[in-house]
Amino acid sequence: MIPGLTDAHLHLEYYAFSLQKIDCETPTRQECLQRVAERVQNTPEGTWIQGHGWNQNLWPEGFGSAADLDAVAPHHPVFLTAKSLHAAWANTRALQIANITASTPDPAGGRFGRLADGSPDGILFESAANEVQRAIPDPQVEEVRQAIRLAQPILWQMGITGVHDFDRRRCFSALQLLHANGELGLRTVKSIPLEDLPHAVALGLRSGFGDDWLRIGSVKCFADGALGPQTAAMLSPYEGSTDQRGMLFMDAEEMCELTRPAVANGLSLAVHAIGDRANHEVLEAYARLREIERSLPGSQPPLRHRVEHLQLLHAQDTHRLASLGVIASMQPIHATSDMFIADHFWGQRSALAYAWRTQLQHQAHLAFGSDAPVESPNPFWGLHAAVTRMRREGHPTPAGWHAEQCLSIEEALHGFTTGPAYAAGMEDRLGRLASGFWADLLLLAVDPFTCPPDQLYKLHPSATMVAGKWVYQS
Repeated sequence: MIPGLTDAHLHLEYYAFSLQKIDCETPTRQECLQRVAERVQNTPEGTWIQGHGWNQNLWPEGFGSAADLDAVAPHHPVFLTAKSLHAAWANTRALQIANITASTPDPAGGRFGRLADGSPDGILFESAANEVQRAIPDPQVEEVRQAIRLAQPILWQMGITGVHDFDRRRCFSALQLLHANGELGLRTVKSIPLEDLPHAVALGLRSGFGDDWLRIGSVKCFADGALGPQTAAMLSPYEGSTDQRGMLFMDAEEMCELTRPAVANGLSLAVHAIGDRANHEVLEAYARLREIERSLPGSQPPLRHRVEHLQLLHAQDTHRLASLGVIASMQPIHATSDMFIADHFWGQRSALAYAWRTQLQHQAHLAFGSDAPVESPNPFWGLHAAVTRMRREGHPTPAGWHAEQCLSIEEALHGFTTGPAYAAGMEDRLGRLASGFWADLLLLAVDPFTCPPDQLYKLHPSATMVAGKWVYQS
């Protein structure tokens, strides 16, 4: 018996709806296109076709184009999000509906892939994907509620009893409906998007407001993009390039200016940062924000700020999360998914990529998650990645990728139990099997402490309990 596991970073609405989308995580582009063609056969003409999970870095053919999708779906608008969620692929019909043409300028924080004549080629980077996303009819709150309600049993079956959600306002409304109807069976910490910060401050919301089922977490903002599309902000150029350094969405000064109202009103921050430059700027901002906190009237405990992903740090910054009291919110499964791409784009810098052992040595708090639907939310896949730093098929051998960063099973379990509880301010009642703590627990047929590490990904609960109630039994 072990405590129930918490995913400290996922997108609950996106994950719930991803269960209904085309699975685009295929070994070749052609196979992805074939899946689109199959969906077309059962979809009324003119209806949007959506999918998720493609990764051009793993496709021998590389990026697709609008023309590729047009060939299999000429009468349907198609929108497929990349595995990273930092790029998308659309066909001509979708671009037309969104009014994107050769004369459409790149939006702030994004860009359109273009052909030689300047017309859009169908690949949309970062915020450019939003230009098409906005043209897709939004699901209603009730649809989101139903999707999450149907996704909960799948998460329970994996051993997840709690989540930290990073979707937006509509998801929060759906979660409140589930809670009001007694249908919310995951202990949920809900982030606030940066654009909604003024509303949260005006209402007087603070981190930790709520109850043991649904509570306010941190204000979420973005410092950069992602590794796959090379939009993560770097101090030095990507390997093989002389000037490609990614996209920095805000530097330390701008982050302080934008988030000062949060800190002044008791709201912690959760900042997405992938590249070493983005992480450096975020840590610089946190150092200044800590000074602001200390200058506030009254006696308040330090806010539990977080860095989301923390995929690459410069050597001079590795100690700073611990010294600033900032939580390292990381996703172990990213390391095994991205290791070959990281070596390709970051080279020797990858020695400090996904470096959770380094953070533990500096005594930083770790909170582990999956970033689902970017990755599977199966926490045992995450535990396997944290302990072995190998893919499930055994690559690379014999010791794993940068094996000096491997964790013990006990350390990795803390990342999915006590770490998220601490990040949520619930460490006095969640994440342990102890008197006075919630009875959120898993029964396992195999002991993870004696299981061969390379077999950890095969573990699954025989039963899952939340608040003393069996919600899943095999």
